[in-house]
Amino acid sequence: MITEWQAAEHVVHELGRNSRHAETDGHVFGNALHAAVAVYAKDLTTGYRQGARVRVVHRRLELALPRGKLTALLGPNGAGKSTLMRTLAGLQPALAGTVWVDGTPLRALSLQAIARKLAVVLTDRVDVGYVTAYALAALGRYPYTRWDGQLTPEDEQIVQEAMRLAGCSELAGRMVVELSDGERQRVMIARALAQQTPIIFLDEPTAFLDLPRRVEVMHLLRSLAHQTKRALLISTHDLELALRFADLLWLMGSDGTFVAGTPTELLQRGELLRVFAAEGEEVQRYLKEVHHRWLAEGSGA
Repeated sequence: MITEWQAAEHVVHELGRNSRHAETDGHVFGNALHAAVAVYAKDLTTGYRQGARVRVVHRRLELALPRGKLTALLGPNGAGKSTLMRTLAGLQPALAGTVWVDGTPLRALSLQAIARKLAVVLTDRVDVGYVTAYALAALGRYPYTRWDGQLTPEDEQIVQEAMRLAGCSELAGRMVVELSDGERQRVMIARALAQQTPIIFLDEPTAFLDLPRRVEVMHLLRSLAHQTKRALLISTHDLELALRFADLLWLMGSDGTFVAGTPTELLQRGELLRVFAAEGEEVQRYLKEVHHRWLAEGSGA
């Protein structure tokens, strides 16, 4: 049986063969690729411009973020994970190449249009003031509300459903300042769901959480991707949880390499050991233990 990811890979390969057509015709995504892939990048170079100076982080990346899957972005500190996510989300410009978001070239989208296609949940604890959890989740409706920010009955229903999906309906009346980190994270996820975008990026969604809450959040994100058919991309340092819950891994190396595949595929090829090779003996020992344990579990040993 051909999996959705294999189908997406095939379509991406075909698009690569006809990249000139894809570059000039944003509607090429109206068929097979649009059905399988939510974000696609071709010849993408990421980095920063500082006056006349240019700092390149990664060159000529080609990647595809599939719909209905949880994809985890892993790599050592400084490998460029945040830079990639910010570039794909339109928060900073690409140095070269093209990004398509939900079938449309990113550079052709207005800020409001991007906000209707892609939601971002950052690690930073933004001070939202003395508001309720419901009011915070309702901020996800901002791309759709009128100038006065008033919610319609339909908006209210969408926010309530988002909180239900995120498992935080019971928190609606509580003040955000009173919430635990895990509770606040669920409300932030509800806000992203209320935005009703087909794509959600989450930067370190399990940071600052204890183990039970990390497991709960990862399980929630995987379930949301599968049930709502959204494309979810998370950056994380939780290697074992990423292996356990992610459908796909994107591995970024400090040497500028980028590889993608299922957790089993990348473990079998030794890609995790390679990407984290410079992280020291203890890290290597830990990764080898994870590597052997997962291969044993996969083989039924």
